[in-house]
Amino acid sequence: MYRILLLLAIFVAFFSTLGFVPLFDLDEGAFSEATREMLFRGDYLTTYLNGDLRFDKPILIYWLQALCVKIFGLNEFSVRLPSALASTLWALAIFYFTKRFTDEKRAFVATFAMVVGLQITIIAKAAIADALLNLFIALSMFCIYLYYEKKAMKYLYGTFVFMALGTLTKGPVAVMIPFVVSFLFYLYKGELKAWLKAVFNPLGVFIFVAIALPWYLMEYLEQGQKFIDGFFLKHNFDRFHSPMEGHYGSLFYYIPVFLIGLLPFTPLFLKSISNFREIFKDDLKLFLMIWFVFVFVFFSFSGTKLPHYIIYGYTPLFILLGIDFDRFSLKRVSLAPLFLYILLIALPIVLKIEGVGIIKDEFARIVVGESMELFDLRYFLVLLVAVLLSLYLFVAHIKPLYKFVVTGFVFVLVINMTVLPLVANAQQLPIKEAALVAKSKNLDVVFYHINTPSFSFYERKITHKRDIKNGDFVLTKANRLESIKKYDTIYHKRGVFLIKVIEK
Repeated sequence: MYRILLLLAIFVAFFSTLGFVPLFDLDEGAFSEATREMLFRGDYLTTYLNGDLRFDKPILIYWLQALCVKIFGLNEFSVRLPSALASTLWALAIFYFTKRFTDEKRAFVATFAMVVGLQITIIAKAAIADALLNLFIALSMFCIYLYYEKKAMKYLYGTFVFMALGTLTKGPVAVMIPFVVSFLFYLYKGELKAWLKAVFNPLGVFIFVAIALPWYLMEYLEQGQKFIDGFFLKHNFDRFHSPMEGHYGSLFYYIPVFLIGLLPFTPLFLKSISNFREIFKDDLKLFLMIWFVFVFVFFSFSGTKLPHYIIYGYTPLFILLGIDFDRFSLKRVSLAPLFLYILLIALPIVLKIEGVGIIKDEFARIVVGESMELFDLRYFLVLLVAVLLSLYLFVAHIKPLYKFVVTGFVFVLVINMTVLPLVANAQQLPIKEAALVAKSKNLDVVFYHINTPSFSFYERKITHKRDIKNGDFVLTKANRLESIKKYDTIYHKRGVFLIKVIEK
């Protein structure tokens, strides 16, 4: 029963809506367009975005997306499929690792909490590198602990394999997390010599170099100092040293991210990490806690802050929850998502009463104002049903595990079938439709004060950013039109305009 429920949850959370909503900008659009240009150029070594070098991430995710595009065609499903498959493997890894040290019920709980978690169900079907990276981080960390327990060399070599694959996915972070966490764990256990011996194992180092180095070396030989400056200095060192692209935040940035991102079971996670005295008595719990705390602290001090960075430390929380599940009272398990449902019901009502003027950002105000029609009867009915089910689960005398499972399924269905499609239709559908119009008319479009690489993906053509001139076809935002003296509108929807400039 546990495995059937888990497979059903994986399908609903990761696969059911994989190709049903437009790509989200900036990240999904950028990865997908870079993959499209890779296939168009026939260059499988270096990635480009709208004709410019893109050194944001290493190559593995692009190769996997390109393979899926070759098989299933150039569409949302194809570029998101590698993330869904990686997330499935990540979930199965959590299940079997947890089962090895506990039992099938606890393994199910740990994995189910992962599958239906808010941030996980989002990145699991996002055309970005993070699901794949989390798979490799989790596998490398599992191998580290199994090597500590069993002293079997296959686990040590597995660690080097998965760190290498992670390095091909997102760079040094795939080495840094296993390296530091294992160091702190072995140091606490008084086994630093054993750690040093494992880290500098000649065969392990050779395996890592053989897998990870060739692409980096070939890219350096191809691009030279531009690769060093663009990838290692800008997108790794500078990201930690200072905020990039406006992604900044306070030292406490990840506290609300944690509280929201782990819905619907946030209170249970808080309980599972609260018993520090017990954690220090158990090697597995200690290893898992060091893993989570290091990720949380490290990225809290990072200059660049993005919500998905903390996910690198979520895997141990899922396992800790599974281990301690029988110790929790689940009477109130449905209350955390209940508050979210009520908030989602209240949001459009407040906007209708108060007006969109309460939104500070001008463009966002336009988008929300023109998207109010999306809050239709179906939206309210779905959320009302979710509220009633949550209230029933709160008062019903049923097995705790049943409450846990139903709460998770209701939550992930609401997010995937109602909330995400609404946000995608409001924010991204106009970009896709504008691109399809431009494609049908074979227009050469210029970005003007807008950065939406998904437009290029859908138009199947590079879109440049430059100063505009008379006669240009331009994609821009409604709040930027006042700077253009005269233009003809080709397409407009929810604040997105495709125009021909008559007089600049």
